[in-house]
This record gives sequence, structure tokens and C-alpha cells, in this order.
Amino acid sequence: MRIKLNGDDFVFEGGGSVAQLLQAIGVQSQAVAVEVNLHIVRRSEYPRHEIKEGDSVEVVNFVGGG
Repeated sequence: MRIKLNGDDFVFEGGGSVAQLLQAIGVQSQAVAVEVNLHIVRRSEYPRHEIKEGDSVEVVNFVGGG
């Protein structure tokens, strides 16, 4: 399925949940925030929140520092 991922076209083979998308792009869910169609998805919902054709997904990495 085709989605927007961080503003770029992306083909999410087979589709699935936010958790499956993060796994497909090699991102650990503990270190990111995810927004789907301008709505923040709670980490506890990642396994159940299904990505749909045409969704706009933003994945934001947390960066530590001092």
C-alpha cells in the first residue's frame, strides 16, 4: 500500500499496524513518537492502530543530549 512517511512517498508492503511499519523500517518503538493523519498514536496502540492506504505517517526520533 502507498502511504506518506515523513513527507515522502513510501510503499508499505502488505500493510499492517504502526508496530509493523516501525519494524519494516527498522525503528525501535520505544525511541519514537508516531503521528498518523495529524493525530498522535499512543505507544500502547501501535500494535492495534492499522495503517490505511493514503495515510500520512510521521515518525519522530527522540534525541538526547545536554
